[in-house]
Amino acid sequence: MKHLDRTLSFEERAAALLGEMTIDEKAAQLTSVWLSFDPDSGDFAPNTMAGPFAQGTDPEAIMAHGIGQITRPLGSKPIDPAQGVEMINDLQRRLVEGTRLGIPAICHEECLSGLMAQGATSFPSPLNFASTWDPELVERASRAIGRQMRSVGVHQGLAPVADVARDPRWGRIEETLGEDPYLVGSMVTAYVRGLQGDSLESGVIATLKHFCGYSFSEGGRNFAPAHVGRRELADVFLLPFEMAVRDGGAYSVMNAYQEIDGEAPAASRWLLTEVLRDAWGFEGFVVADYGAVSFLHLMHRVARDGTEAAAMAIRAGLDLELPSPAEYPTGIPDALGRGLLSMDDVDRSVTRVLIAKLKLGLFENPYVDAERIDLDSATDQELASEIATKSVTLLTNDGLLPLDASGNSLGKIAVIGPNADDVMALFGNYSYENHVVSTHFPEAASEIDAPTVRNALATLAGEERIVYAKGCDVMGTDTSNIEEAVAAASDAEVAIVVVGDKAGHFKLGTVGEGTDRADIDLPGVQGELVRRVIETRTPTVVVLLNGRPFALGGIARDAAAIIEAWFPGQGGGLAIAEAIFGVASPAGRTPVTFAPKAGVEPMYYNHKYLAPGFPRQDDFRPVFPFGHGLSYTTFEYSNLTISSPEADAGETVGISCTVTNTGGRASDEVVQLYVKDEYASVTRPVIELKGFTRIHLAPGESAEVNFSLGPRQLRFTGIDGRRIVEPGDFKVMVGASSADIRLDGGFRLTGDVIEVP
Repeated sequence: MKHLDRTLSFEERAAALLGEMTIDEKAAQLTSVWLSFDPDSGDFAPNTMAGPFAQGTDPEAIMAHGIGQITRPLGSKPIDPAQGVEMINDLQRRLVEGTRLGIPAICHEECLSGLMAQGATSFPSPLNFASTWDPELVERASRAIGRQMRSVGVHQGLAPVADVARDPRWGRIEETLGEDPYLVGSMVTAYVRGLQGDSLESGVIATLKHFCGYSFSEGGRNFAPAHVGRRELADVFLLPFEMAVRDGGAYSVMNAYQEIDGEAPAASRWLLTEVLRDAWGFEGFVVADYGAVSFLHLMHRVARDGTEAAAMAIRAGLDLELPSPAEYPTGIPDALGRGLLSMDDVDRSVTRVLIAKLKLGLFENPYVDAERIDLDSATDQELASEIATKSVTLLTNDGLLPLDASGNSLGKIAVIGPNADDVMALFGNYSYENHVVSTHFPEAASEIDAPTVRNALATLAGEERIVYAKGCDVMGTDTSNIEEAVAAASDAEVAIVVVGDKAGHFKLGTVGEGTDRADIDLPGVQGELVRRVIETRTPTVVVLLNGRPFALGGIARDAAAIIEAWFPGQGGGLAIAEAIFGVASPAGRTPVTFAPKAGVEPMYYNHKYLAPGFPRQDDFRPVFPFGHGLSYTTFEYSNLTISSPEADAGETVGISCTVTNTGGRASDEVVQLYVKDEYASVTRPVIELKGFTRIHLAPGESAEVNFSLGPRQLRFTGIDGRRIVEPGDFKVMVGASSADIRLDGGFRLTGDVIEVP
């Protein structure tokens, strides 16, 4: 049992185990099994969610030679965590004691906004994470998520999403961290560090997805081709992945579904080997997005059958098939026999999986102690609430907010809208609440315990002040209840209208995976509801619970205030209420651009000079720009200092300024550094984020903020495909958003062009 000798290296231990394996045992390590557990009988059966991407119906037969992974043992149906742990231990025992080699399995779960399982903390959505502009906070959250996952026997999380989202028509934009590669890269790197922790033996493997270009598909349509050149792919869409691999040490990557210039990422040796491993030094393993290997012959039509698909994926560098045994178990032996694969190809992938299991400590500790389950502690609840609070973004405010909850002058408050009193409106598509319960097990919805916006407003202002009217549904065309909402608003001193999205995948809602839209207006008749309430002339606050930036032109003009809250999780209702009543000062900043209409999409702040067209299209201007967010106080920027007006192309330039809270309330400010490369050998963006920091200042307090600009920030992909820094002039801009620049200056880089690999 040489592979159990901890005095040997992981590589030596894996090689020893590999030498004992048959081809069937090797193929088994390269796939996963998705089982459904019946807690009453204790029996297992293939999960129906696996759909057509599964071979066989007998779990014992599927796992006879072992298995690489167990798919979502806790996140596929409501199950008591203690029962879930017993189930996982039973499965591991069958593998350890009931198979020839006794190799334990890696259990993976979704964890985009917390462990997607009953009893775990439901954190805010990734758009909320990004709206905090606080990577340290994100790392704290993912560390807590990893601790919860490991406590119930989960070893790999299918997160974070490193896709740069430039088109809000795409339904999965709610899973992303926004439109800027540097912001996204900073956040996913922080998420990876927190989830994986100091060691994989105590942490959870993070999985970067979707590699790569998935978010920039034709028309924002799921699976549609992405038309992106390799230069733009490198500088925009690959950059966050590279940051998370190089700086965060991400140990797993998941392929994208779409094609890039005719090449499916699941079969792309260029992406999965030449870029990921050869160029970046990635040492982990690549997993298939669910069904992606089968899609090579069923959808992309680049393989004639499952055997060819399996061979193409393995040769490209896709190591492990998810979610169930579909092509690999029979396709790998068949491909070997047909000469489509060599044993070296197979051994390479198996070795990667075995090393991961060794690093996780699975051979020493395959089981989990049910007495040490650690889900949704008070500390983690507070952390989820902190993120929700820090992500609340005040888009407009004519001075109405904050309301005075304690003052006698405040009369009736009309709380209106389909999302005002719906607890599910607080959660995104990849939450336990909306991915598992509302979609597949609605009978368990009554167990979801979190205050709605209406509940939270009543807690702070008093139930006697609240008049509630739903007005309409999120989806549908029924306007019959709008009159009731109008009457409630007419008799109130303030109207708070809570509208937005219903998260649900594959058209079961208005946003989410496979839930793309051709327009970006408020869904259903919600726009009419908001318009009718505003027309009562009662001061109206619009609160958005949503997964994509809407076209808000008329609402932005006429509402007294707009609060963007995205999907803020279990603590989101109270976070919104506290922002409305000034218990907290909003300081979130939007990580995406709000465009005026779908017809100008894709619209993003760091576009090229000619993106608006020539002559410039009148509608090509944001309603709310990237980085935007208001506060209940004011900040003054001064004393911009650039360390040197001239520097060599390989040197670092220091940037500093002073920020002062000139208002009457303590609050956070997000200081943003932008750069414009004035002239270059290839076309460059009009503006690019290169640094940011979130600071807290008391009234009258000042702080010096420092940034540095070096080759890593200023590099781009040149005409010959090399990463370079060119001499030339650079404009430096510091401000409160991409369109609210308070200070600007410049410097010149001199010398020769340098390569920054």
